[in-house]
Amino acid sequence: MAATAGCGHSTSLSTYSSASAPDKQCEQLQEWLSAAGPEYPILNAVMADPEPHRLQIIYTRIDRDRHNNPELREYHYGLDNNRYFYPASTVKLPISLLALEWLAEQDVEGLTSATTMLTDAAAPAQTSAYRDPTAESGTPSIGHYIKKILLVSDNDASNRLYELLGQDYINQKLANKGLRHTLINHRLSTAMTEEENRQYNPIRFIDAAGETILSLPARHSDTRYINTSHPKLGKAYIAAGERIPTPMDFTTKNRLSLGDLDGVMKRLIFPQLFAQSERFALREEDRALLLRYMSMLPPDSSEPAYSAKEYPHNYSKFLMFGGEPRQIPEHIKIFNKTGWAYGHVIDSAYIVDLKNRVEFFLSAVIYANKNDTLNDDDYQIDEVAKPFLRELGGLIYQQELKRARPNAPDLTALEKVTAPATVPAMQH
Repeated sequence: MAATAGCGHSTSLSTYSSASAPDKQCEQLQEWLSAAGPEYPILNAVMADPEPHRLQIIYTRIDRDRHNNPELREYHYGLDNNRYFYPASTVKLPISLLALEWLAEQDVEGLTSATTMLTDAAAPAQTSAYRDPTAESGTPSIGHYIKKILLVSDNDASNRLYELLGQDYINQKLANKGLRHTLINHRLSTAMTEEENRQYNPIRFIDAAGETILSLPARHSDTRYINTSHPKLGKAYIAAGERIPTPMDFTTKNRLSLGDLDGVMKRLIFPQLFAQSERFALREEDRALLLRYMSMLPPDSSEPAYSAKEYPHNYSKFLMFGGEPRQIPEHIKIFNKTGWAYGHVIDSAYIVDLKNRVEFFLSAVIYANKNDTLNDDDYQIDEVAKPFLRELGGLIYQQELKRARPNAPDLTALEKVTAPATVPAMQH
């Protein structure tokens, strides 16, 4: 497998750009991966035969100058933004950011992420949402939906924000931010046609007195947002209980390249490194909400509350901790979004060790589908994908622990935003 596909390039970065990075950056990452010791058995097995796993990796070092300003340097393996993989739940991250950007744009008095959001149904395939017993208020809101997305990757919560924004807003906004290898065109885990996915529910925002302060009618998109390259995956797939001996067509499915996903994460963590037009225009309190719940572990949440048995600490923390349930040390904070479907397992993370003053970005996708048949539920997620990501994260983390930095990072802002007490506005 060529390890330099897409090497030395980043997605529409302004002050941060690795467009002129030498190819040896990619060679160095491949060297590290190939030289992993026996304590990384799954990583070694995958690297011995990487092509069936369609592996893509972006590792980004972070150095701080004496004013604590970040400087980034990327290392790639197999990166190719034109090589399609199904992004699964990773699309929920840009949807969440855009929902908060949309919220700020409304400029309606009393409208916040905590305002009650009631979803009506205007078509047979649509469903309404008026109550949410997991919220303190008992009603849905943008903020509560985002909590559920970031804590346990809740599908319904993401679908409600998709219905709020619609395909036109989502795709045009992402393209304008330079994220041009992304298309979001359907709800998740719902049996809807392409046309039904272009129709959006009526929505009302209600204040504490029960008055409607903002109302959206039923809407629809005329534009078809499809993958014009007509990507196909697998050698066969299961449909209606039958094996279809041809690749599965993903023309009308979501798309989010690893470079774009990594770019979304970097725009959230270090917005100052991007041109104003390429940032997510978030109010500071909304950004703090994102960071807090992105790093929080499910058992540590009270609203909503999650069982540690069903949602262990590492439920959605694959890099460094994927696999069987395990604890995550309190001094390690992982701001990330995962996804898994059709044999693909993806994780994009900003990983911080508050005790040792270590920070880095790591994004990866691996395909674990030995028989290359989709929808047969015969994937090697627990045997290969999650252990690989755990070992990959561990290998990079060990490299980070050992390397010298020009200046120790000041991570005070992260300590505040992840503290159990009230969330202050985070600044860099």
